[in-house]
Amino acid sequence: MPADDRAPAPREARGGEDGAERRRYLSVRGGEWAFAVLGLPLALGAGAYALAVLYAGTLLSLTVLGLPFVVAALLGARGLGALHRRLVGRLLGEHVDAPPALPRPDGVLARGRAVLTDPVAWRTLLYLLLRLPLGVLGFAAAVGLPLGCGWLIGFPFWGRLIEPDSPPPAWLDAVSVLLGLVLLAAVPGALRVLSGANRRLAGLLLGPVRAQRRVRELEAARVALLADGSDRLRRLERDLHDGTQARLVALAITLSLTEDALEPATGPDLGRLRTLIDRAKGQTEETVAELRLLTRGIHPVALDGGLGEALPGLTATSPVPVTVRLDLAERPHQAMERAVYFCAAELLTNIARHSGARTAGLSASVRDGRVRLTVRDDGRGGAVPGAGTGLAGLAERLAAVDGTLRVDSPPGGPTEITAELPARL
Repeated sequence: MPADDRAPAPREARGGEDGAERRRYLSVRGGEWAFAVLGLPLALGAGAYALAVLYAGTLLSLTVLGLPFVVAALLGARGLGALHRRLVGRLLGEHVDAPPALPRPDGVLARGRAVLTDPVAWRTLLYLLLRLPLGVLGFAAAVGLPLGCGWLIGFPFWGRLIEPDSPPPAWLDAVSVLLGLVLLAAVPGALRVLSGANRRLAGLLLGPVRAQRRVRELEAARVALLADGSDRLRRLERDLHDGTQARLVALAITLSLTEDALEPATGPDLGRLRTLIDRAKGQTEETVAELRLLTRGIHPVALDGGLGEALPGLTATSPVPVTVRLDLAERPHQAMERAVYFCAAELLTNIARHSGARTAGLSASVRDGRVRLTVRDDGRGGAVPGAGTGLAGLAERLAAVDGTLRVDSPPGGPTEITAELPARL
């Protein structure tokens, strides 16, 4: 049966998933509470700073003090951005890469121009403005909403305590308690939503701009690719020196002994000649097999016919049964074909070694100038980059050709890994 055709989950499994969803909804990290409570004064101060900068900068823009004031204010915004970036990382667990340092050209005017045209400072100023309403909402969700819920739930008691002679009607008590419980149940969800909004806002405005982030990714991918290529060349050189060269030397010795056996004083030793020739044949076959093994990773012969022939041949050697689905309307560039082929080989090897899967599926398609490779299995799941399965290195190699790797592998499975890259360089 194809790996994609799965039977509906049993009722016990669905119940467990529902329970896990409820636990995730109710579980709010302590850092999220702390960020919501401590973030209010910081949000108020940062928002007031941003509003004051914009207001005073507008008023002073027509005077000689306008540009120096804005330059100093933007430098201060950069410092506040670094503080908020650390808080988001420490309390919300969201790592935001630091933007590149501000360039320092020669001359006061050149430095001032660099600050005024710095996109990081202006984006940080926008972040400080948007943090103001989010900070107020976060404090209201973490402190005001629970206090309001406590007042609503205790309304029957407060009503009778304040006005013992004319207590509120029973239906109002019931509505108050019910409304308080409903709002109390909404507190974790509200905090999680606001924490997610703060994470996304920080990642969007406090980190490097998209072009800078892309340059960093390409630089890291280039370094990883060069290091990987250097390692491959060193391994190939070592294997050729220690293995193939030694076999060729042994073959040369055998041929020399064969030559000696042809010219003895009493005539050729046919028995010894036959033994030496058999040995030379065996050494030649071993050398050829080793050379094929060493050169297999340089350019797979199977790719001469394209991915349509190479991928089915690759899955046929997998110890786990693999269902193949191909939709290759066009043939990608050779470099992209090699990247897809080696990616598929790495993922199928991971399935065989680590997943414990019984079946797997591989699909590849080329549409709109993009190649998409998806490998899934019904194994134990829990695959994450950097856990010894080679996914981190695979993601770096794909990034070198402007590709991406997405991993969806919850504990218990199933696992689905998708690689997407351009069809042309």
